[in-house]
Amino acid sequence: MKLYDALAHWWPLVSPPEDYVEEAAAYRRLLGAGEDASRMSLLELGCGGGSNAFHLKQHFEMTLVDISPAMLEQSRSVNPECRHVQGDMRTLRLERTFDRVFVHDAICYMTSRDDLRAAIETAFLHCRPGGIALFVPDYVRETFQPLTAHGGRDGERRSLRYLEWLYDPDPDDTTYTVDYAFLLRHADGTVQCEYDQHIEGLFSVAEWIGILEEAGFQTHIEPFNHSEVERPIDVFVCVKPG
Repeated sequence: MKLYDALAHWWPLVSPPEDYVEEAAAYRRLLGAGEDASRMSLLELGCGGGSNAFHLKQHFEMTLVDISPAMLEQSRSVNPECRHVQGDMRTLRLERTFDRVFVHDAICYMTSRDDLRAAIETAFLHCRPGGIALFVPDYVRETFQPLTAHGGRDGERRSLRYLEWLYDPDPDDTTYTVDYAFLLRHADGTVQCEYDQHIEGLFSVAEWIGILEEAGFQTHIEPFNHSEVERPIDVFVCVKPG
């Protein structure tokens, strides 16, 4: 996936921290951190460019994990005070626990039930007894809708625009497809076009809850409404029994 590798240095023009103010505030509440709460430890699995962490670090002592070195470099640029670890959420073992574990849309790259089970097990092992883990997939099977979207912005000496196209070529499997077209305008005025395809996981609510409870979590669903998203997003709020 070029977006998280060769194109990662364009991330600030794709999805910068200022786009996450509303979203991060909702996650902070679901993670149980009030404005006056003492700082708890939080492990984020699949932090990407660190845009959620930019806001959450005001309330948590954060350890940020991502499989992509290039995306970790982007996160370090906006979250230099946070600990960063390169690792795969399916196999990561830090030999410690955290008050909270947060897995945003990087969970979408778990494309099989075994992948999803492994990532959830990692979250469970790193969550302290009585702690909370939050999983935020872009879609569950019941809410998936094909769509197209576009975005991008201008930087100081360069600009980016993208087209995003989601569709499900096989409703009987556990994946859907996201195709991206990027137009990149460089400082010298030249324009580069890049195509990038992402295969992402899609599971039913029953599959999610079954795997979460199999891991040992007590789970309930909180609908998260975002002003820029027409449908509510299903957020899985999970407690590790104390």
